[in-house]
Amino acid sequence: MSPTSPEGSSVPRPAAASDEDVVPFREAVRAWFAISLQTFGGPAGQIAVMQRELVEERRWIGQKRFLHALSYCTLLPGPEAQQLAIYVGWLLNGVRGGLVAGILFVLPGVVALLGLSFLYVGFGDTTAVVALFAGLAPAVLAVVAQAVVRVGKKALGHPALVALAVAAFLALTVLRVPFPAVVAASAAVGWALGRWAPSTMHAASGHGSEDDGPVPLISDDALHQERPSRAHAAKVLALGSLAWGVPVGLVASLTGANSVFTDQAMFFSGAALVTFGGAYAVLAYVAQKAVEVYGWLAPGEMVRGLALAESTPGPLIMVVQFVAFLGAYRDPGSLNPWVAATLAALLTTWVTFVPCFVFIFLGAPYVERLRGNRSLSAALTGITAAVVGVIANLAVFFAIHTLFADTVQAGWGAISLELPVLDTVRPVAVVIGLVAAVLLFTLKWSVLRVLGVCALLGLVHGLVAAAVQG
Repeated sequence: MSPTSPEGSSVPRPAAASDEDVVPFREAVRAWFAISLQTFGGPAGQIAVMQRELVEERRWIGQKRFLHALSYCTLLPGPEAQQLAIYVGWLLNGVRGGLVAGILFVLPGVVALLGLSFLYVGFGDTTAVVALFAGLAPAVLAVVAQAVVRVGKKALGHPALVALAVAAFLALTVLRVPFPAVVAASAAVGWALGRWAPSTMHAASGHGSEDDGPVPLISDDALHQERPSRAHAAKVLALGSLAWGVPVGLVASLTGANSVFTDQAMFFSGAALVTFGGAYAVLAYVAQKAVEVYGWLAPGEMVRGLALAESTPGPLIMVVQFVAFLGAYRDPGSLNPWVAATLAALLTTWVTFVPCFVFIFLGAPYVERLRGNRSLSAALTGITAAVVGVIANLAVFFAIHTLFADTVQAGWGAISLELPVLDTVRPVAVVIGLVAAVLLFTLKWSVLRVLGVCALLGLVHGLVAAAVQG
């Protein structure tokens, strides 16, 4: 039966569509490809893009279902935005939908960063490309600001949840509380509110209310469901283990257990399992090991790699691809350096993101089955409120590093703040950010048009500045 809209119209489904599909698969692929081209700005910007495209414009999924999935993804190690894409793709088109959504989400970033790695090693100059992406960064600030406001309005239906979001923001931004502790505390507070103050959960409990966002064209009952079972879990774990183990085992057998490829595969596989709180939480660890222990690159090069990863689409953890590229290029073994670097970059990307698919395909059926559990729903509502604070924290971090060249750490007892050095403000970034805000908020331009204009402004400025200095 085709899902119906509130007005009674149906979402068209071709006769050849799978029973798993609640939207035509080709249409879903096109949508995920369009989303993949807009995944700038880290998790905050990426969640904002999916919120707008999937919840507000296409109306394929309801606001509460979207936030429910996001709350689960926040609990997992790895890039939560990509995992959210996998989850929603799974809801819309089953396993193949999750695979397509997750792969397309990172594919543009893989291609872009691989190309930049080639340019960096071959020429040491990525001026034009960096200038192009430099125009995108301030534009994304407008998108992120829109996300914080929109998600906040939908997720924070009671003053108690607003207070929880503010507390999460302050804990992360000011007190530097570890991310897992913030999530655990938010879940506990949400559970307690649900048990002893259920009225605080009222705005977050029902679908179809005005506070719940646009009414989705596809009902919750029509979304893909998978009965959780030991057989299903065993199948996912077996296939996931093969997907990770076969390439790693093949490379290890061909290049040796002590080769740079094997070292990178094992190291970054481990890193993928401890990236709670997003890429920033693990980058210091990766940088220390890659520079001081393995010697894959120099300290300054780690900073340049991070800048390239921040300016390209996709999760920031993609910086590991740059690290692997440089490490293998300088220690290629018997291979051509360029071939070795490409192989290492792709293998590292593979082992970094395979766990994301396993986590979603393994856990999503259980999360969906427990969606009606009041205690779990209350705990996830608390996490969802905290996520608003997390997005705001990421937005502040992104804004500081986009609009200012330098920052300084300030601390008073338990308080620790990263503050911008005001005289290092980047006037061009500020201007481009203001232009993006006007185009997005006042003129209501589409995000793709806004990003295109701002990228062009960044490119023009970068090329002019390079010509003046040269």
